[in-house]
Amino acid sequence: MPSNDVRILIQAAVPTAAVGAVAVAVGGAVEGGQGVTGAAIGALLVILLMGTGLFVLQWIAKSVPHLFQAMGLMMYMTQILVIFVFIALFKDTTLFHPQVFALSLLVATLTWVAAQARATMKAKTFYVDPEPATAASGADKTDTSERPA
Repeated sequence: MPSNDVRILIQAAVPTAAVGAVAVAVGGAVEGGQGVTGAAIGALLVILLMGTGLFVLQWIAKSVPHLFQAMGLMMYMTQILVIFVFIALFKDTTLFHPQVFALSLLVATLTWVAAQARATMKAKTFYVDPEPATAASGADKTDTSERPA
């Protein structure tokens, strides 16, 4: 993964983890141990799904760029489907508090999307691949930046 992509991943994951920690604290204060577990699972699920999605989309952008937009939509649909399946599997669980889980999931998702949007806007990413300069072409060009003496 190129350094620019890692920077975007970190700039999205760190605020989401911080919001997840706040959600765990609030969940623990409101609902006790089940609230802590629900908030932690919700935040970790968002970080895992969104981080994996970002990694896969960056790989697709490099290897199959003409499918990037379609695969982006497919990736977000898959993430939503995985979350729905997770919720359906654990809808009657007593392992964690479902409302705290849902709120943690929502807040962590909104934080990830906002942080990723901010990181992507601030990144200085080329939208056109610059042509590599060769040593021979550099020697043939005249330097017009100097004034004659």
